[in-house]
Amino acid sequence: MTPIVVAAVLAAALTHASWNALAHGIRDQLVAFTLVGAGGALCGAVLALFAPLPAAGAWPALLASAVLHVVYQLLLMRSFQMGEFGQMYPIARGTAPLVVTVLAAVFLREMPGTWQLAGVLLASAGLVGVALWGLRGKKDRAGGAPQWPALTAAVCTGLAIASYTVVDGVGVRASGSALGYIAWLMLLEGIAIPLWALATRRSGLVAQLRPVALRGLLGGALSVLAYGLVLWAQTRAPLAPVAALRESSIIAGAAIGALFFKERFGWPRTAASVLMVSGIALMLHGT
Repeated sequence: MTPIVVAAVLAAALTHASWNALAHGIRDQLVAFTLVGAGGALCGAVLALFAPLPAAGAWPALLASAVLHVVYQLLLMRSFQMGEFGQMYPIARGTAPLVVTVLAAVFLREMPGTWQLAGVLLASAGLVGVALWGLRGKKDRAGGAPQWPALTAAVCTGLAIASYTVVDGVGVRASGSALGYIAWLMLLEGIAIPLWALATRRSGLVAQLRPVALRGLLGGALSVLAYGLVLWAQTRAPLAPVAALRESSIIAGAAIGALFFKERFGWPRTAASVLMVSGIALMLHGT
């Protein structure tokens, strides 16, 4: 990866952790993701007015990705409802790069080099392992069972991330315009949860949205920026290292959890940060 691609993906990672934190900070998660979706859809609609329409060959991937993104948002919403931000976020994000590496090798014939594979394995396995240790620690401190439903939701979130990453890697390369692709993707995926919320909450929805509207809509705009940078990077570099480098957002997520949500950072999350940086260094060494 070139330095500008690395910089774009790192900026996307920080932006992604920020919008996730904004969503997690809203107590009612359906309200949070309604606003994020609406903000993303509005940004997508504006961009679609100026960006070229994606090529016809990109639309099957684009439509499939929109569905996968909605599934991802529902799973992420569920994991945030059940677990700590600083715990669920690393599990979801740490699961994805390893799965992307496998899927990209199988379906796109993007075979990782030795250094890239070692970096992806180190970053993913280490972070997921530390996250699982954190769940065990929670069990020991509380004297009860670990949060297996939350863990399951977070892992499934990671699988959804990996799935849409590979689909979008195919779609954006066939689109002829990364900007047009992200515009229509955000527009299509963004309307799903707001429509569901409107159907289930009906007349009470507006009153629930109003107190946190600015925060949620900002989260939606940040989500468009974050994923737009990633999609652009996927047109310039193989999927696996882009996906793994993007998960440096775990470091930002752990720090945000400690600083803003008063979640315990501790040595396990410090170790996760060290492993992540080490994995990134190995990946970049091989590119």
